[in-house]
Amino acid sequence: MTIDPLLVLQFAAPVAMAAVGETIHQRAGGLNIGIEGCMLAAAFAATRVCDLSGSPWLGLGAGIAAGLVLAAISGIFTIWQAIDPVVVGTAINLLALGLTGTLYRAEYGESGRLLSVAKLPAFAGLDAGLWFLLLSLPVAWFGLMRTQWGLALRAAGEAPKAAEAAGYRVARLRQGALWIGGAFAGLAGAYLALGINGSFSENCTAGRGFVAIAMVTFGRWRPVWVFAAAMLIGFAESLQFSLQSNQVPFQLWVALPYVLALLVLVFAGKGAPAPGALGVPYRREA
Repeated sequence: MTIDPLLVLQFAAPVAMAAVGETIHQRAGGLNIGIEGCMLAAAFAATRVCDLSGSPWLGLGAGIAAGLVLAAISGIFTIWQAIDPVVVGTAINLLALGLTGTLYRAEYGESGRLLSVAKLPAFAGLDAGLWFLLLSLPVAWFGLMRTQWGLALRAAGEAPKAAEAAGYRVARLRQGALWIGGAFAGLAGAYLALGINGSFSENCTAGRGFVAIAMVTFGRWRPVWVFAAAMLIGFAESLQFSLQSNQVPFQLWVALPYVLALLVLVFAGKGAPAPGALGVPYRREA
């Protein structure tokens, strides 16, 4: 059995990008169940813009913008209206699934014509998306653990009332963190379309947004550990190309990453030191 490290990194990248962004968001106390929808909308936007313009760079920007827009919509309800993030996230996922499916069929036909777009260019053996992912890890760690902004962000996630008393605006901190998470989710969806598939298909994200949330828990809300957890998923995905045989059904290898994510939530998630106010809506006291 031969495993290509670059193949593992490529398969891990969409989950890792979304998970690193969601790590920042969750450290502020937020919870974006709509990551899947952000990624799916971004994948469609990136593919469509790249198809129209011929530029993967414009497609990448469109994907990031799509992730940001859906994250901003989510923030209106979860942060400013204090509505349950699970309900809002589910609505975002359903909206993205229905909207991208409808637009895709309207543009490319009921069954979808063969769609192929330009992929992201590579530098020194790695494409632009992978370089961004690798460079974002130390930046995310430094920002969270070694800056005043990171301290305020973590305070908003651990003890929002105390953070507010110290002069920080919890809602604004969470909003900023949500936007960062949305941008990373948009990048993840765009990379799936332009860095891996070179195309778009309905529901092409196939649950990777939910896997990313599981990897945040597995990585104990630390960017580098979260990336390592995502690499495990990338390794599991790459196995379907390395260990296919007539004796083992193909569907088993396809399901393996999701089985691992489920096991992570059941076993590794127990006793995980989650932020104290994770997923708890906050209203500023008058």
